[in-house]
Amino acid sequence: MHAHLRDFYIGGSWVAAGGSRTIDVIDPATERPCATIAAADPHDVDRAVAAARAAFEGWAASSVRDRIELLGRIEQGFHARQADLCQAMSQEMGVPITAAGTIHFGSGPAHLKETARVLERFAFDEQRGTTLVTREPIGVCALITPWNFPINQVVCKVAPALAAGCTMVLKPSEVSPLSALIIAEILHDAGVPPGVFNLVNGDGAVTGHALSTHPDVDMVSFTGSTRAGIAIAKAAADTVKRVAQELGGKSPNILLPDADFPRAVTLGANRCFNNSGQSCVAPARMLVPRDRMPEAAEIAAQAANAARVGLPADPQSTLGPVATRAQFEKVQRLIEEGIA
Repeated sequence: MHAHLRDFYIGGSWVAAGGSRTIDVIDPATERPCATIAAADPHDVDRAVAAARAAFEGWAASSVRDRIELLGRIEQGFHARQADLCQAMSQEMGVPITAAGTIHFGSGPAHLKETARVLERFAFDEQRGTTLVTREPIGVCALITPWNFPINQVVCKVAPALAAGCTMVLKPSEVSPLSALIIAEILHDAGVPPGVFNLVNGDGAVTGHALSTHPDVDMVSFTGSTRAGIAIAKAAADTVKRVAQELGGKSPNILLPDADFPRAVTLGANRCFNNSGQSCVAPARMLVPRDRMPEAAEIAAQAANAARVGLPADPQSTLGPVATRAQFEKVQRLIEEGIA
């Protein structure tokens, strides 16, 4: 089991939690705890934010070349730890082990590579007429991520923050913290300077709230539910933080009469089954011409019957469990509403 479950990564080293609060990580395939993590209290958050604040000036002054080289080392570290990351995701959120490699893992190195590519040519200074516009790092960023795509969601926040010269405190979802602990190890081994990246585990109500209200946090980047996004925006308002939110949502998949129905309906249905349906980009409402409805339903049913439901550890499984009991109950309720 992971060595740092009860620790936080603060100021370049692993430190014990200050309080005694813990959270069980549930393996959705067994519905039993597979790990127990420490939950950060406001004092732990203070320590992490202070480390990020202390490191900010130095990191903001670092060269673009140094940042690009660091992103490259982190990318190499991801490839070295691929098996560990896939195993962690499979255990914490129930993603089939094959899908962990094919759907989840690649987004980490891809974000790092793309961020480095953009940074190569990024214009921090831009002359507009007689005015020089300079883009500066905003400061200490609180990065709050969801459980459904743990590698993607963490790296698509951490990589641009590093590239911009910001320092950060990451709070991964308490549902999927194991992969984030491995990412912290990768960042440490790649030589991220102490305090530039910090990680605290915990829930939204205590740990997330402490980050959102903290006077030394300059920006909050949040991906998750609309309910939590509203709470974060309100919590951040008193200290006039920048708040960036991605609150998911489902878009309609509209098929016009001249579409290739066998292909389009199959693709659309399979994209909904991807990640056991736990994707904010799933085109979950398929709208078809009324007279093509029976045909579309038949093709969608064929796609559904082709899915292999099984244990996450089985390489043949394409569908594992959903991540939590609450998620399962929500899905059942939505299915009943749809049928009604």
